[in-house]
Amino acid sequence: MPAHEHEHDTTEPLARERAHLAASRSALRAMREDAQALDIRDVTANWVNAAVLQAQIDERIKSLADLSHTPLFFGRLDYLHRVGGELAEGAEGEQFYIGRRHVHDADGDPMVIDWRAPVSQPFYRASRKDPQDVGQRRRFGYTGGELTAYEDEHLSDPAEAEQTSKLLQAEIERPRVGPMRDIVATIQPEQDEIVRSGLGGTVCVQGGPGTGKTAVGLHRVAYLLYAHRERLARTGTLVIGPNRSFLHYIEQVLPALGELEVKQATVDDLVTRAGVEVRGTDPADAAVVKGDARMAEVLRRAVRSHVTPPTEPVVVVRGSRRWRIPAYELAEIVTELLARDMRYGAAHEALPQRIAHAVLVRMEEAGEAPDDRVQNAVARNPAVKAAVKAIWPVVDPAKLVLRLLSDAEFLAAHAEGLLDEDEQKAILWTKPARSVKSAKWSAADAVLIDEASDLVARTHSLGHVVLDEAQDLSPMQYRAVGRRCTTGSATVLGDLAQGTTPWSTESWAQALHHLGKPDAVVEELTAGFRVPREVIAYASRLLPVISPGLAAVESVRESPGSLEVRRVAGPAELDAAVLAECEASLTREGSIGLIAADARIPVLAEALTAAGHAYLSPGEETSAESRLTLVPASLAKGLEYDYVVLDEPAAVVDGEPDERTGLRRLYVALTRAVSGLTVVHAAELPDRLAAPGA
Repeated sequence: MPAHEHEHDTTEPLARERAHLAASRSALRAMREDAQALDIRDVTANWVNAAVLQAQIDERIKSLADLSHTPLFFGRLDYLHRVGGELAEGAEGEQFYIGRRHVHDADGDPMVIDWRAPVSQPFYRASRKDPQDVGQRRRFGYTGGELTAYEDEHLSDPAEAEQTSKLLQAEIERPRVGPMRDIVATIQPEQDEIVRSGLGGTVCVQGGPGTGKTAVGLHRVAYLLYAHRERLARTGTLVIGPNRSFLHYIEQVLPALGELEVKQATVDDLVTRAGVEVRGTDPADAAVVKGDARMAEVLRRAVRSHVTPPTEPVVVVRGSRRWRIPAYELAEIVTELLARDMRYGAAHEALPQRIAHAVLVRMEEAGEAPDDRVQNAVARNPAVKAAVKAIWPVVDPAKLVLRLLSDAEFLAAHAEGLLDEDEQKAILWTKPARSVKSAKWSAADAVLIDEASDLVARTHSLGHVVLDEAQDLSPMQYRAVGRRCTTGSATVLGDLAQGTTPWSTESWAQALHHLGKPDAVVEELTAGFRVPREVIAYASRLLPVISPGLAAVESVRESPGSLEVRRVAGPAELDAAVLAECEASLTREGSIGLIAADARIPVLAEALTAAGHAYLSPGEETSAESRLTLVPASLAKGLEYDYVVLDEPAAVVDGEPDERTGLRRLYVALTRAVSGLTVVHAAELPDRLAAPGA
């Protein structure tokens, strides 16, 4: 599979391909100009229609932008025969250019086919064993937006030896400057299967560092929006990430694929409600209990405890008549509503109508002929309203959680048989807050309020949710995410070995149960495309301790010399040694991440500033001028850098509440490098890393 670069016999094909690129760019420009020239004045009935249509046109214009740093096409498929379906107009041996978006010429003929279209699938899936009617697959190489090389693979030629694509490898290894890129040119067959799986089912992807799980999840969203655009336009899509830095890092991927309408949020964003300000933090033991699934039942009991069985009849006066509904009949209505297990708020709304219906039955028995308007009027009668307020009062979710965490007796009554005394004590506030507004709510409290809110009124469900770094969620957080896709599906992404919260999940079966998607398909990605083999093998020494039974990632990237472990004499020499390694890394091309225990960040920040090195914070965009990011270990997850300098592994481990969480945090830090990792330490390394051969 030779790569061609300005060779004498390939000048003409290369020139032809460049001409096609120029023509495609020109066609895309024309498509954009057509969209900009649309005059909607004669086709809209009113200003609302006009505003909606104009917004749609504006979105289309935005999606037709020609991004200079993202080549319009990256591959070509030459089919042996005519392709079936709507593209079956051409001659035999049809040729399709595969790119990030569809481009057509003035006659409507395709010049570039969207990578998500069925005809593009063999670009990712075809092989010598299964050529899928592809005679030749061509990949293109670009330098600064210029098409400079191509590489051919003749899938049906038995004489041609199978080789690894050099252009594919170069694209995977291209230095990382700026935010996360799409991987649309490098999707592997096992990744493509996940990307193109249907909208109906939930997929859970277990993937070690560098297996591309985040990119696969984002590309699946782009694919689903392509295949089910109208449905998802109605129901909505959402990407949930672990923190703002991570979301900032990935936010350019979907726009590069032409998708602009996908919302992004953290779990904290989802559950935060007006008037509930998260200002406090929980000790680990309290957070674990608050995040436990048993809290859902505690809250359910607490909400339903507000229902008081009626002891008095309701007497409705209408004109000269009095209609009496005895207490036992009211009790039957209440019992029936409780048995139906409706949302508390929906039952509160239904109760006056049920009482009114009982009054109407009596009216009819007395020979009257009341209609719906009479029933609604009775439901609003002061006597009915007073009865509803006494029997089924309004519940404020935040006030309910405030009372649970402040009132030991109230908590004990509803946690009986669920939480033991120590667990109840762990979550009770030592100094109860006076009001919802003054309370120092924690992130776990906000999740409890969200659960209580859903018990009162149903949470709106989206069509599809992507949940990344899912291993770190508590059962109650899974429930909060699950509520957002009860009628939709989800893509769950994570790595059990990278669980760094005290409540991180032990198994995907457990997580999917709490998410409400127990039938989800679990796929495992074990081929690593990002982290060099030496580096991943070194980090994988920790796996037997942090996640027994989990398969180590098999990196496809051999990069001898990509790992260096350097010991210094003592703490006094550490800062200077770390600084020297950062300076050495800056002589190379690409981004540099200096990762350290959170407690070490201020010291290293001072050292970098004193040495005249400007540095970025995690998630901030690297550029040619500013390539060094100072990364607290707690924010390293999901990020990647060409070169990583890891400061004092022992401090990273010690910064966590227990050793296993500390070693998992270290595993994350060790696996952020794309080209090289240098570990600098003064203290002893953790046992597994200090093993022979380290």
